[in-house]
Amino acid sequence: MTESPPPELILVSGMSGAGRSSAADVLEDLGWFVVDNLPPELLPTIVKLLGGGDGPVSKIAVAVDVRSGSFFAALQSGLEALRARGVRPTLLFLEASDEVLVRRYESVRRPHPLQGDGRVLDGIAREREILADLRGDADLVIDTSNLNIHQLAAKIVSAFGAEDDQALQATLVSFGFKYGIPVDADLVVDCRFLPNPYWVAELRGQTGLDEEVREYVMKQDDALPFLDQYERLVQLLATGYLREGKRFVTIAVGCTGGKHRSVAMAEELGGRLRSRGIDNLVVHRDLGRE
Repeated sequence: MTESPPPELILVSGMSGAGRSSAADVLEDLGWFVVDNLPPELLPTIVKLLGGGDGPVSKIAVAVDVRSGSFFAALQSGLEALRARGVRPTLLFLEASDEVLVRRYESVRRPHPLQGDGRVLDGIAREREILADLRGDADLVIDTSNLNIHQLAAKIVSAFGAEDDQALQATLVSFGFKYGIPVDADLVVDCRFLPNPYWVAELRGQTGLDEEVREYVMKQDDALPFLDQYERLVQLLATGYLREGKRFVTIAVGCTGGKHRSVAMAEELGGRLRSRGIDNLVVHRDLGRE
């Protein structure tokens, strides 16, 4: 009998309150077999049980978090056992700022699982320390601080709903530097070298989604040469990322306020990358904040 190929495996983790359960629900809707709060040392067992036999499950998503307590220390050995069997998990890490996490916990009036007798912030700080290495190893980090459930779902679908798993999946996030760099960015593009449409009276109230602003940005002497070179750079990185098993990249495109230059450049870069076969989702984080 021919042995069944190993299943695809997504390991869903991250900060408590950052949307892990919501991400798991979206994956389930996409056809993934989801197992919640599994002790990490049982990862090889669940993959063997679900991924073998006459009707193997080809796509498995497992959510693990700090509620697993001491089991979390066994995660690394569990992952090594999976890799020895030819299964390379994709690690999805959900992130959010301390302020947002505190607000979410206060809204549901529940304690953080690690706060003990302390404050919610104490639990968050302890969890960040525990998860630091795991976050560093993540294939895809999604910062949900400024995302609603529909925007999070769109990112999950963009990353895991595609049929071609050998292609790089990119997320382009326009942002304003005055609001901070997106914490989930792999690459940061600074568009502040271009003249700011904000100082053109008839363009100030418009955004980079409007044709007049887009034309103003693109006609600047350095805009197209920059895009040409950055497009080639991303293509070069894509080859290396895929060779090293990294299928997801978040490119943050910034200007001062995240309204004009970054929006126009992110849209243009997204279109160029799609023409090169790099699927991407373009998100405008700070659009509408000013």
